[in-house]
Amino acid sequence: MVPFQIVISFLSFVALSGITPGPANLTSLATSLQYGRKPALRQWLGLISGCITDAFVSVVIVYFLGTALNAYVKYLSFVGVAYLVWMAVHMLKADYNSESEEVKAPGFWRGYFLQLTNVKVILTCITALSSYILPVSQSFPVILFFGVLLGIIQPGCNLVWLFTGVALQRFFIKYRRIVNIVMALALLACAVSLLLVPFIS
Repeated sequence: MVPFQIVISFLSFVALSGITPGPANLTSLATSLQYGRKPALRQWLGLISGCITDAFVSVVIVYFLGTALNAYVKYLSFVGVAYLVWMAVHMLKADYNSESEEVKAPGFWRGYFLQLTNVKVILTCITALSSYILPVSQSFPVILFFGVLLGIIQPGCNLVWLFTGVALQRFFIKYRRIVNIVMALALLACAVSLLLVPFIS
């Protein structure tokens, strides 16, 4: 049985981690700004599927290996950095004169791959489970239950960013080049922060 105060701390940690800027949140915002709600929601289905995959893998790692592999998770940062830089460059090079934006709009698989390489989500899942749940319960069903919560709460936070983008779409249409530069710089800032993880951990 997991104490109530541990559950509250766990949920607070996951919600705060999920709502802060990160690759998935920034991509949800940028996609909804540029393409609108439907393409952004298609991409979000990939994000939630990728997050559930990350959460399940984290459950297995925490249950079978405890915190032994935590020190190695940071090296996944390099994969995430490469993908973030690619997305930032892609955003800066977007051709706004094309009439086929709907065809080029990101979809399920882009969202899924982004979440699989999202070190922020992986670290959040492993940290939350190993720091809050593992010390009070080593039961696989209990760890799996909280893993499922991780797979739901974080994509829920993505929706906040997605619908913020939908609400600001008219602003984006007027200032799309400036907004894309800001979003690209934000993604690059995420990439730099991931590179710093080995030095601050």
